[in-house]
Amino acid sequence: MQRNKDGEQKLFNQFGLFSLLIIFTATTLFAESFSDFKSVQHESFNHYKDQKDNEFNKYLKDQWREYQAYITPSFYKEEKPKEITPLRKKKSFDVGPVVKVNIPQREKIKTKIKTISGEVPKGTTIDFFGRVLSFNKDPKITSAQFYPQSQAGIANFFSILASSNYNTTLDEIYEYQKMMRLNDWGVYLLINKLAQATYGDKNEANIYAWFLFNKLSYDVKIALNENKNIYLLHYSKIRVYSKPRYTFHSKYYYILASYNKSEISKIYTYTQEYPNANKALDFSLDEIPLLAEHMSKKVLSFEEFATKYEIAFRYNKEIIAFMKTYPQVDYSVYFKAPMEEVTYQDLLVDLKKYIDGKKMSQALNFVLHFVQKAFKYERDQEQFGFEKVMFAEETLVYDASDCEDRAVLFSYLVEHIFGISALGIKYSDHMSTALYIPMKGDDIIYKRRRYVLADPTYINANIGQEIAKYRDIEPDSFIKLSKYK
Repeated sequence: MQRNKDGEQKLFNQFGLFSLLIIFTATTLFAESFSDFKSVQHESFNHYKDQKDNEFNKYLKDQWREYQAYITPSFYKEEKPKEITPLRKKKSFDVGPVVKVNIPQREKIKTKIKTISGEVPKGTTIDFFGRVLSFNKDPKITSAQFYPQSQAGIANFFSILASSNYNTTLDEIYEYQKMMRLNDWGVYLLINKLAQATYGDKNEANIYAWFLFNKLSYDVKIALNENKNIYLLHYSKIRVYSKPRYTFHSKYYYILASYNKSEISKIYTYTQEYPNANKALDFSLDEIPLLAEHMSKKVLSFEEFATKYEIAFRYNKEIIAFMKTYPQVDYSVYFKAPMEEVTYQDLLVDLKKYIDGKKMSQALNFVLHFVQKAFKYERDQEQFGFEKVMFAEETLVYDASDCEDRAVLFSYLVEHIFGISALGIKYSDHMSTALYIPMKGDDIIYKRRRYVLADPTYINANIGQEIAKYRDIEPDSFIKLSKYK
């Protein structure tokens, strides 16, 4: 026996053989179709487009092993506070240089997505966040069947795909990725949409997606459970929370799709990597994708010493829909992600009215109070039924948010408007922020530098005022943004 870091691993001696009995018990009703299917398989074995597929197909037929899942924990060790008592209002000291807000000129981007033409007929069309995308399809692909429903059936399916005209589809995926500025998560969604549109059967769609991921050099394994359902295991260097995780050669692989907990307690798979498919799925969102533009407008407001302030902005519903699909990944992904340019510019235009010409401390506190008061405080469990970290743009759009959502938004605004370095400060049940500024108040030392605490959830608190509970507690972790040193 061998042992996996995330659970016990055993030899599954007869896996892949039990379903072969189906072949010999099939009725004459299916004899003709099965004969045709075997004929397609036999032809495929001898017409691989890539020689390495021949060796990999042989490996797929080798003995697989049993693995047990380790469910990664949620973000927090303890429940976040149900409510946070506001601080008594107090005016801040006016210190620092005078703020001058500069509004950058918006970049004009052509967002037209053209349909890619090709010689192979019978294409597949999908709706991808408001854009209609067309893919050419080799008719041979749809002849592939997950039959028998076993390890052998996966190998057979792979053989047909490997002999098809799949390069056309790969080129189309590359082209759409480039035109829509899709990150790896965008490619993940695109491939899954295409696979589901190509095959009505969920297992067959998963096999096709697995094949495409490997051909695009992503390190993805295919797994089968005892109920003959297929799952994909994606290698990621970025930690994913509340998902089944498996370890192979000290690398973490996750089931990212929806799953039944009882079904993934035992899965059967292999350790071998597809040749040259060693790319990790990177969840980083370095630029906003170019999706269809379905714009909406929102006005946020809050009161400060009997004065009401309003901040209006436009946002793209398709971008919010894209962000909503994200699994729970490492905080750094959310803190470092950009905001859509039109949304940020709209915010900046209105914020400029209130902070331009003010001392730095006044301007920072205005933005802090905006984030504290413009949204209802509500924990993720009450709002979504599960833990969810929002991108800065999502926090603006949703009516309610909790501590880490506000920390992400406030950090983004501080870094981009003022050019000030910010830290995410994570406790066992709360998240705050800290700024690298020469001001008095509650502080924290990070890498020999003094950061002044600024809590976007502590209503009415100014820069340098932290919730008493957390003043003398060592944080669990720090999230450092990379824009400023």
